[in-house]
Amino acid sequence: MHIISTNISKIKTVVHNGKEVKTGIFKTPTNEPVVIEKLNIIGDEQADLVNHGGIDKAVYAFSHNHYDYWKRTLKNDDLAVGSFGENFTILELDEKNIHIGDRIRVGTALLEVSQPRVPCFKLAIALNNKQSLKLFTQYYHTGVYFRVLEQGVAKTGDAVTIEHKAKHNISVTTLFQAFFDKQYPDYESVLLAALELPELALEWQTKIKKKLSLELHQ
Repeated sequence: MHIISTNISKIKTVVHNGKEVKTGIFKTPTNEPVVIEKLNIIGDEQADLVNHGGIDKAVYAFSHNHYDYWKRTLKNDDLAVGSFGENFTILELDEKNIHIGDRIRVGTALLEVSQPRVPCFKLAIALNNKQSLKLFTQYYHTGVYFRVLEQGVAKTGDAVTIEHKAKHNISVTTLFQAFFDKQYPDYESVLLAALELPELALEWQTKIKKKLSLELHQ
């Protein structure tokens, strides 16, 4: 794995459904090295600090390999890196083989996998496609959110290496699919096992508990 592109953005205001929306999703490539700190990347801004950025979502990476699928699906051959709001576009980043709690060296920074990405309406704005949220959820290739264990610097071309593999079989894809796919076999066992992982982001712990509680009382 290696970095194809590093992407950052300032907060922008756009009009969506007749209302002004502030967002930092419109990432564009930068030719300069980026500095990765505990809560975010220097120079990268998030408008909604409740749902973006912070300890468990300090860095977001998306696989360059997914772009061909999305170019075909969205019928947009001009889809540029950074279009999914990712800080790092990484070659061969495979969510099926990346597990919650894996520790990954990106440039000189050490990152820890914290959760899958759940798309919000701003992705639909960025991709200019109302169906993109549904399509993104059904594709199950969500990209990866990281927390920062060791601050550092990264640039285009830097190697991305797994330094520590978690000792369980709950990948980013497995967790996301178990949560959203109603046909996923034995999804409850997967979600219960995920709750035992101390590395799992608080947001996802809360989501899983709520989902299991609702289903228990149905």
